[in-house]
Amino acid sequence: SSFLRHARSRNYVLESEMCKLESVPLDFGDYHPLKPITVTESKTKKMNRKGSTSSTSSSSSSSMVDPLSSVLDGTDPLSLFAAAADPVATTTTMDSTRKKRDKDDSSAVGSDFEPWSSKRGEILARYTTTEKLSIVSGNFSRKATTTGSAVSEKVRTRLEELDDLEEGSQKELLNLTQQDYMNRIEELNQSLKDAWSSDQKVKALKIVIQCSKLLSDTTVIQFYPSKFVLITDILDTFGKYLKRQTYYTCNCSCGVVFFPDNFSPESVNDTAKETCLNWFFKIASIRELIPRFYVEAAILKCNKFLSKTGISECLPRLTSMIRGIGDPLVAVYARAYLCRVGMEVAPQLKESLNKNFFDFLLTFKQIHGDTVQNQLVVQCVEFPVYLTLYSPAIDWILQCIAYHAPEVLLTEMMERCKKLGNNALLLNSVMSAFRAEFIAARSMDFIGMIKECDESGFPKHLLFRSLGLNLALADPPENDRLQILNEAWKVITKLKNPQDYINCAEVWVEYTCRHFTKREVNTVLSDVIKHMTPDRAFEDAYPQLQSIIQKVITYISDFSVLFSVEKFLPFLDMFQKESVRVEVCKCIMESFIKHQQESTKDPVILNALLHICKTMHDSVNALTLEDEKRMLAALINGFIKMVSFGRDFEQQLSFYVEARSMFCNLEPVLVQLIHSVNQLAMETRKVMKGNHSRKTAAFVRACVAFCFITIPSLSSIFTCLNLYLHSGQVALANQCLSQADAFFKAAVSLVPHVPKMISVDGKMRPSDAFLLEFLCNFFSTLLVVPDHPEQGVLFLVRGLLNVIQDYTWEDNSDDKVRIYTNVLHLLSAMTQEVYIYHVDKVDSNDALYGGDSKFLSEINKLCETVIAQILDHLKTLGKEETLKRQSQLALYFFNTTLAHGDLRNNKLNQLSVNLWNLAQKHGFADTKATAKTLEYIKRRSKQPETSHFTDLALRLLPPQSRT
Repeated sequence: SSFLRHARSRNYVLESEMCKLESVPLDFGDYHPLKPITVTESKTKKMNRKGSTSSTSSSSSSSMVDPLSSVLDGTDPLSLFAAAADPVATTTTMDSTRKKRDKDDSSAVGSDFEPWSSKRGEILARYTTTEKLSIVSGNFSRKATTTGSAVSEKVRTRLEELDDLEEGSQKELLNLTQQDYMNRIEELNQSLKDAWSSDQKVKALKIVIQCSKLLSDTTVIQFYPSKFVLITDILDTFGKYLKRQTYYTCNCSCGVVFFPDNFSPESVNDTAKETCLNWFFKIASIRELIPRFYVEAAILKCNKFLSKTGISECLPRLTSMIRGIGDPLVAVYARAYLCRVGMEVAPQLKESLNKNFFDFLLTFKQIHGDTVQNQLVVQCVEFPVYLTLYSPAIDWILQCIAYHAPEVLLTEMMERCKKLGNNALLLNSVMSAFRAEFIAARSMDFIGMIKECDESGFPKHLLFRSLGLNLALADPPENDRLQILNEAWKVITKLKNPQDYINCAEVWVEYTCRHFTKREVNTVLSDVIKHMTPDRAFEDAYPQLQSIIQKVITYISDFSVLFSVEKFLPFLDMFQKESVRVEVCKCIMESFIKHQQESTKDPVILNALLHICKTMHDSVNALTLEDEKRMLAALINGFIKMVSFGRDFEQQLSFYVEARSMFCNLEPVLVQLIHSVNQLAMETRKVMKGNHSRKTAAFVRACVAFCFITIPSLSSIFTCLNLYLHSGQVALANQCLSQADAFFKAAVSLVPHVPKMISVDGKMRPSDAFLLEFLCNFFSTLLVVPDHPEQGVLFLVRGLLNVIQDYTWEDNSDDKVRIYTNVLHLLSAMTQEVYIYHVDKVDSNDALYGGDSKFLSEINKLCETVIAQILDHLKTLGKEETLKRQSQLALYFFNTTLAHGDLRNNKLNQLSVNLWNLAQKHGFADTKATAKTLEYIKRRSKQPETSHFTDLALRLLPPQSRT
């Protein structure tokens, strides 16, 4: 030929065959990678019998055994040695045991028992007051004692301190707000901890007694449940400290690492018993009933140190003590506290708990007495409000009694409620405490009791709400279901107060959805709309309305059924506050994406969901967080993916056009639409098997036009570049050559605008690596893009090279050279007679030019230009600080010439030798990589078509390290 050929000729089929892995037949037999491992253990025994040296026995196990663990019997010898040698380890073991022992109270019972801690926050939030409170504050300054005092003097001083407390050495703080009161209680709690840690045990006891006395004060009666929670926290702390101290006394005296939980009183030493007994005697000397009861109850668990029957003897006595408390509210909370500690230390002693509650039932009529009524008049508290103060205590007592209780106990409770005239408060607590299955089985009995109960003080709708909560968890008898709904709804629909109505309706909607058809659900929704629309009552009930929507879509997951519920969309119209409306829309879309298994074209579903998605989209503004935008876009994209009109491609494109106009503010949605339209074009090609008719060709061009118009509206430059490339490939596959050229030109013209830094996951990153990746993909596509007849040879490649040349690269970046090297790979592939891949029904340049010498000459000129650019860059890296980069790039370029260049060309051969020597010159080259490269050259030199590699191998310097 009349020009120097730079690229070597390639036989891609032969190369592919040579590079294939050798296939070796393998007989798997019974082997399967997921089958359990079989471990075979061989034991060799020495035998003393003459003529026999050894006997081998084998045992197999099909379970997956870890041989190391089995040898160690589950123990780690290093940990055992460390524990034996290190005293810190024993302390750690003791601490961990203590923590385990001091866990939440619920550890004594099963995980299905709801602990007191879960109710605490709700009580504090519900029972508040704006009245002024008072608190008695003692003087807890510690008196100085001489170090040489006798024991008797010390005892006398402590007795005097307790007497001081009894004789009123306290001052009363008046006119405290609720927050001030709570802060003061917290200070007392902290004082208790400080006193205990500094070994001031009498001071700690004084604090506990003072706090317990506060529980006899009902001057601000609405706050009493919250006061009970705060004070009993201090009592619990005291009880925990005393138990821990007694354990510590046992540990020190016995010399054991830790005292076991399941100890017997016989194993407790005399010192610990004496200490424990001393505390009980101190508490027994407290004159007032309420502090004496509470403090003894707080340390009830310490009875375990004294005798086996200590707790079982104390519980009935403490139960009887409560009979001496005159105020029924104070008494019921004392009973609740006794149940708390009783469930913690002896949950099996249900008889005492039952006696406690039956005592309460006997005295329950006190609440109607003159003393209570006069107190309510003085404090201006209405009787219904007063009754609600009992709820936390009664609910807790009944929860303790009902825990794992037999069904017969519920029957007994119902009978006792009937004897008390079906008191609504008790009936409500019974329904809250017992298992839902028990309540649901007797639903009609409870409805009868609710009808007959006295409504004064505790409205019936709250009872129906409690019944509804049980029926949401368990199913009533099938024959009673409709009657139950009718009876309940008769009461609910008559409620005038919107808040009372919606609180009940919210619960019974779940029962309706669970057991009935869309007709009944529609009736219920209609009734809710009717009650909540007047005076815009729905504005105060958004949480309940949201809950109703959630329940409806949980039970009606078929959206064709859901949107055929006539009142569903009018129900959505009640959500007029934008933030709530958007949350509801998100909830509906999440359910659709989760439950919709097949794509849909149902116009009812599409119109409704488009409206819902439009609501979400329109909520986006300048202040919307990026995470929120991503979430909304993901939901809308999930909907778009589920829409399919089958073979009606034109209708599908019309839907995408409509969606583009509706969701133009969310970029991820536009990106999804572009991908969906490209997919639509490729499905059309698949249906036509690549042979487009006039109609399908026009349709595909419409798809291409959709993408070309939409991409410029995106702000992310790399998203635009990748979509231009992707859409151009789709256009090329559908024989839209001029449209493909337009996409590729747009991509080329966008490259100069790539910023130096881009945001990736909220952090700024250099863009060079992303640009390099995109350009490599672009080069791969340009191989098969045919030249435009009016634009000249390789016009797209030339245009892209000009853009790369003019782009401002970072000074410490070598990406420009790496890009030029990839350009050489492209140019090498373009010189082949047959390209490595093609687009079906599109003639690439190998077919258009047919190996024309002028075309090849143009490619070689471009090669020389690119090589010159690379060599110029390598020269600029000759300084000391850049020699390593120069070495790496020289070796990278050498490998390119080796793989793609025709080294029979003397000029190129000499260039390769120079590059190799440059890479080796300063010893920065990777010696392992260079050794393998040299080995590869020598191996290739033995093949006939690359025999000229022999001379090359002789001219290359051996690998050198910097040392």
